[in-house]
Amino acid sequence: MTNTPATPAPFSRIKIRTGALVFCGDDVALIRRDRAGSTHYTPPGGNVEDGEDLIAALARELAEELGLDTAAAEGGDLMWMVDQRVTRPGPTPPPRKLHLIYRFHITPDIRATLAEQERDELPDGSHEVGFIVGRTRTSRGRGASAAQPGPLRRACDRAPERLWRPPPVR
Repeated sequence: MTNTPATPAPFSRIKIRTGALVFCGDDVALIRRDRAGSTHYTPPGGNVEDGEDLIAALARELAEELGLDTAAAEGGDLMWMVDQRVTRPGPTPPPRKLHLIYRFHITPDIRATLAEQERDELPDGSHEVGFIVGRTRTSRGRGASAAQPGPLRRACDRAPERLWRPPPVR
């Protein structure tokens, strides 16, 4: 008979999160969350439900957060995975979180239909509002500058031929 500990060991649970970098022109959509004493930026996405297909979870999350139909976007390639050890106070053992980050490109016409705010339901039933913002790549294409003050929509008014496309993953 195997003895199972009453409390799982730290990092023995693995949660999977799907997310995406959604590019429009030179900009990428990020969700800005203003918290007490800090501001966080995160790619749109969320946790995969038990038994849910990864691509279905990604499509659901992008529809919930951005109003994006992934069938209308170009791409959908898995770009990278991040294995994160999440630490937090409290009695629940900290989980590992596996982030699967995909890449999409959208046109200014599609961007004009997307949400500018995202609401996450908190455990107490209240909601946290996140703002969809654009971060612009630097002119040399090495990294990102500070978040633009306005929504991504303004940044997408550039001609679509200026879409930044990283080299294909081999």
